[in-house]
This record gives sequence, C-alpha cells and structure tokens, in this order.
Amino acid sequence: MSSFRLVGLSAENFEPFFAMSDDELHALGARRVVADEAFGFPCRVSLADAEVGDELLLLPFDHLLTRSPYRASGPVFVRKGARRAVLEPGEIPPYVTRRWMSARAYDADDMMIAADVCDGSDVRGVLARFIADPAVAFVHLHNAKRGCFSCRVERVAGQGLA
Repeated sequence: MSSFRLVGLSAENFEPFFAMSDDELHALGARRVVADEAFGFPCRVSLADAEVGDELLLLPFDHLLTRSPYRASGPVFVRKGARRAVLEPGEIPPYVTRRWMSARAYDADDMMIAADVCDGSDVRGVLARFIADPAVAFVHLHNAKRGCFSCRVERVAGQGLA
C-alpha cells in the first residue's frame, strides 16, 4: 500500500528574486507584498499562511513544465526566508484544510486522469482515493477559489493509506 506526502516548492528557486528591486520584479510580472491579514497569503514553500507583516513575493511559477496539453503555470506566494516543507506522510496542514481545494491527479505522462473539488477538510479522502489508483503518478492541489497552484502531492511507498 502507499500513502501521500505534500511537498512545498524549493526555496532556492525564489531566493534571488528577493534581492531584486520592485522595478525588476515588476518587469518579470512579480510583485513584493506584505501580508496585511491572516490566512490571505499562503506560502508555497513552507505550506503555511504568512503572518501579518511578513514580506512575500507574488510571482508566476511553472508548476507543470511538460510537453503534455496540461502544461501549466500560475501565481504563487513565497514568504521571505521560508524553509521548504516536506510533511509527514498523510499530514494535511491548516494551509490546506481552511480553503476550498481543487485536486488534479496526473499519470506518468503528465496527463490529468482525475480531478475533484472539495472543502479542505475533506482533501485527505480525495488524495487517498487518487493515490490508491496505481495509474496516478502525482497530484497537484490548487486553491479552488482563485485557481492558484498550492502544492505537489507525491506517493510515499511502503506506508499505509493515511
């Protein structure tokens, strides 16, 4: 049997952008922002919501860089100084459970083979169902309301379903 693990984006991909001026960021389609409310700035590296006053970047990110028809990019928030989250198998953080989520399951050829939308508190069941299908290579979670990429969900071999 297998389980799943949510994995944040690598912080190293974003560190150089924090040294850029606002004009340089703007030229790339990115913006520097400061969190002005709780739960409105989900960091895709730490898989946690930024605290009020945290500096973040809002920038485009290729989250499915592939030659399949499902090639995709979209905006992500990244908190300054964030560390990459690699959660325990089956762990679902509040970053996910407090939002409506879209789950998209892909096969080894990056073709979407299943999808669902659910309350974040129900995402565990959706992921368990998707990962139980041996054709599913990975899952992407998206914040359903705004459609933004949230995180990658990987299969963890040798674990019971969470």
